Amino acid sequence: MDLQEYLNELNSGKVVKAGSEVHQYMHKVSQTAIKLTTKLNNTYHTPEEIIVLMTELTGKQIDPSFAMFPPFYTDCGKNITIGKRVFINSGCRFQDQGGITIGDDVLIGHNAVLATLNHGFAPEDRGDMHPAPIIIENNVWIGANVTILPGVTIGKNAIVAAGAVVTKNIPADTVVGGVPAKAIKS
Repeated sequence: MDLQEYLNELNSGKVVKAGSEVHQYMHKVSQTAIKLTTKLNNTYHTPEEIIVLMTELTGKQIDPSFAMFPPFYTDCGKNITIGKRVFINSGCRFQDQGGITIGDDVLIGHNAVLATLNHGFAPEDRGDMHPAPIIIENNVWIGANVTILPGVTIGKNAIVAAGAVVTKNIPADTVVGGVPAKAIKS
């Protein structure tokens, strides 16, 4: 299995069976991500150096307008796509095996968690993983300590209030907050 086959399998939405070839490759990719995030997080880097490291981590060219305050954590990295003029604040954790797409002009607050994997509910299936993408459209503001769960799309211009847990799609131009997140206003 190579990286593209792995990503194709994850992006198909098929269940990743515990112990399968895909699952074993997932561990290999995770080791690379751990190595790169350790390098990113444990010494000072200029903004330009952060862009180089994020380009290596994602395997995609990161726009020069990107900014981030480390630390940043991911257990894959290769299934993240980042638009222009994106800012990611410190302490964010991206579990991106299911795919994370971030549009242009997005702000992501401190300690946000984006999780794209769920596990089987039955005890005998608990090791199986169910990937589902997170899509953050243009001009979204995600507050501090927000958690976004698998399969969620956040519509353009939306605001997610600090501490919210987003379990369902958020329409464009909507402010949401709470656990689980609910519309507060348009």
